Amino acid sequence: MRIILFTLLSIVCTAAIAATVYKWVDENGVTHFSDQPHENAQKVQLAAPQTYSAPPREAAPASSRRTAPPSPAPAYQSCALVAPADDQTLPNALSITASVQLLPTQRAGDQVLLLLDGTRVPGLATTGPSFTIPVERGSHSLQAVVQDSDGHVVCQSSGVTFHVLQPSLLNPQNPIPRH
Repeated sequence: MRIILFTLLSIVCTAAIAATVYKWVDENGVTHFSDQPHENAQKVQLAAPQTYSAPPREAAPASSRRTAPPSPAPAYQSCALVAPADDQTLPNALSITASVQLLPTQRAGDQVLLLLDGTRVPGLATTGPSFTIPVERGSHSLQAVVQDSDGHVVCQSSGVTFHVLQPSLLNPQNPIPRH
């Protein structure tokens, strides 16, 4: 039912737009528009609708496409660990989320490696801004290193230290199962 009503309304609107429009002012000074002629009405000439056509696209000369060498990828302006914060204490944590911020964003082929206590964390993805790392209790250091496709270090963050407190066995909501 709605589709039929919408279709009829569309047809009526299209017909009204294409029809002749009349304009007149009544005795109270109110201006009226209508598709029906009225005494003292003037026929309104509507301008054609304004349209835009894009100019044709010019093809680049074949010689310029072949001679342009690929531009080298821009160097990283900064590389920082934004989480965890330096000297942050994390109570009852079994894992942490490390967030790395690169400016500009990570280039294709580059890898982000995380070093936990000086050793690469195995099994993590090497792309993206955040990584979940399983941790044990104690104080830890964390650093992010970015390597290019050849294995060369192209950027590294400064190290941060964070502290993980062991979950209490007396806590009823303890995530560690009792043995």
